[in-house]
Amino acid sequence: MLRGYPAYTKPPWQTERVPKVLSANLAIFKEADVCYKRLGCFTDSPPWSGIPGRQLAGLPSSPEDVNTKFLLYTRDNIIKYQKISATNPLTIKASNFRPHRKTRFLIHGHLVGADLLWITNICRLMFHTEDVNCILIDWRGGSSGLYTDAVNNVRIVGAELVYLVNLLEKDYGYSPANIHFIGHSLGAHVAGEAGRRKPGIGRITGLDPAGPLFQYTPTMVRLDPSDAKFVDIIHTHAAPGILQTCGHLDFYPNGGKKMPGSLIFFYLGISSGYRAFGCGHKRSLRYYAESIITPDGFVGYQCETYQDFVLGDCFPCPKEGCPLMGHYADKFLHKTEKEEQRVYLNTGPSTPYISVRVSATETMKGNIDIALTGTNGISKKYTIDKGTFKPGNTYLNYIDTEISGNISKVEFLWKNHLGRADGCMGAKEVRIISGENGNV
Repeated sequence: MLRGYPAYTKPPWQTERVPKVLSANLAIFKEADVCYKRLGCFTDSPPWSGIPGRQLAGLPSSPEDVNTKFLLYTRDNIIKYQKISATNPLTIKASNFRPHRKTRFLIHGHLVGADLLWITNICRLMFHTEDVNCILIDWRGGSSGLYTDAVNNVRIVGAELVYLVNLLEKDYGYSPANIHFIGHSLGAHVAGEAGRRKPGIGRITGLDPAGPLFQYTPTMVRLDPSDAKFVDIIHTHAAPGILQTCGHLDFYPNGGKKMPGSLIFFYLGISSGYRAFGCGHKRSLRYYAESIITPDGFVGYQCETYQDFVLGDCFPCPKEGCPLMGHYADKFLHKTEKEEQRVYLNTGPSTPYISVRVSATETMKGNIDIALTGTNGISKKYTIDKGTFKPGNTYLNYIDTEISGNISKVEFLWKNHLGRADGCMGAKEVRIISGENGNV
């Protein structure tokens, strides 16, 4: 993203320019600017509006209307937040904010509702594993109306965030490299806007960044790898979420388009063309929360396409290891070697690859299943292949197991098609290969 506008020293004002036609397919609109003494100027000139993919009118609401709040949680106040403000530095001095800690900001998206409490719990999970300043950004004043209005208000919240970061740097010598922005949906683009304005931010994590009015738009208006030293993305639902790569590491669990077990629903009151979706879009929050307390729970595999991943073309992990989706993505040694690295995984807790070499008296049709039993005694059945099988051939399949701990027992199961009882089918060899380390 390009860098921001200089601060303006007069009271807020707004100007309109002459009407302008951008193309035959876009409506005529009047460009305008609005400036605020503390945060600077904002325009609705391209690329902020009036371009393909972002046919958006209007300007951000005032900082007073957006009413951005910074709510601090630490190990010293896990349950009740402390409200801090850059416009009242004494609130920071009197709080439990400590400059020696890393600081993680959590930023919600549009119409957050009851999910705000869920996001707050991500802070509390962090305290189980690390001593951090965890700051929840509450911008419901600017995100609770129409989706298009919330999109415009992203810039105000990003500017407010930078105003706080600048104060921490000035008064406490706090390095932006120790800051991590974690944004869900529109909150991911808030993080991108802050990173655009403030070089040197250590890390930004985008949790299914919002797609409408951001997908395939210029990098100035959306999250992209230039916004922090390291940017990692979790894509969980195309349409409400952005599908294009926009980080150094882009994780696509289950292909990134639709999560297993998710219901899709619509809610109104956004605008006539932009309606938000359901639990698949929110699943990225759950994955991130789970990753905090299960460091090795989401091993990803670098692949060109999800189809390559499903076919097993990206196994096992190389010697240097595989990236981990979520909280510990920054542990990957090669995380910033390239931008837009695609990483795929399915969201079972473990990821073995199973090969079965069949032993049969003749070519037969049926189903090959494998039953796996974990050390806890719980068994699960998985289909390896269906169709026609020839003696001596090997059949492979990648599966996500739900087995806890190590696998203690393997059973080969065969079911004939068409109820045929003639012929015999068995397994000459069953190999279970760990996708994480290649162990057999």
